Amino acid sequence: MSDAGPDARSGHRRVLLKLGGEMFGGGGVGVDPVVVQTVARQIADVVRSGIQIAVVIGGGNFFRGEELHRYGMQRQRADYMGMLGTVMNCLALQDFLEREHHIDTRVQTAITMGQVAESYIPRRAMRHLEKGRVVIFGAGVGMPYFSTDTTAAQRALEIECEIVLMAKGVDGVYTADPKLDPTATMFHEISHREVLEKGLKVADATAFSLCMDNNMPIMVFNLLVDGNIARAVRGERIGTLVQTPSGP
Repeated sequence: MSDAGPDARSGHRRVLLKLGGEMFGGGGVGVDPVVVQTVARQIADVVRSGIQIAVVIGGGNFFRGEELHRYGMQRQRADYMGMLGTVMNCLALQDFLEREHHIDTRVQTAITMGQVAESYIPRRAMRHLEKGRVVIFGAGVGMPYFSTDTTAAQRALEIECEIVLMAKGVDGVYTADPKLDPTATMFHEISHREVLEKGLKVADATAFSLCMDNNMPIMVFNLLVDGNIARAVRGERIGTLVQTPSGP
């Protein structure tokens, strides 16, 4: 795994793409086929360019464990329901990639469900990537209390990705929520520690701490701009690059 240094915006060989479940639903409950179709096309373009890409998808368009817990449901059960929602999104993306773009894919899940997916085995996932397949990780890390943001960080580290590409519905990391505060300004580069210290709500603190401790850069960018996945993979100056400076 390469260190996060000044060259972290150069092109990448193996990346982890984190997609929010809310975007898969187009803002509603269920899967929006137009959104999934657009994402699948962008991923297919990246794969054809020779880049190895793994994907983690959230499940917020079906269930959000934390929200269900606030309404009285046992947290563990609510989180497991959320994990199952992520698998539905994984299967939807797999279908569009294979049916429309003829891109070979594998879904690997942290909860065993052999009829629809492989179990998560890091070495097997890496072998799939080396063969040009897209690997889509579902069911989070298989345990309650961990978000899919943390899953993305953990999987990226374990299968030796070079960067986490965190696709959002905004252009990058802002000083405040740009949808609520029109004066919010965007960072082009920021360190993991600054994100944590400023309490910026980009992803959960566990994911950022994990990436900070292991020198894993994160690029936060707008998924809704066509072609942005390929731009992020090439290391173009879009969104916000989050990395820990190397050396003194």
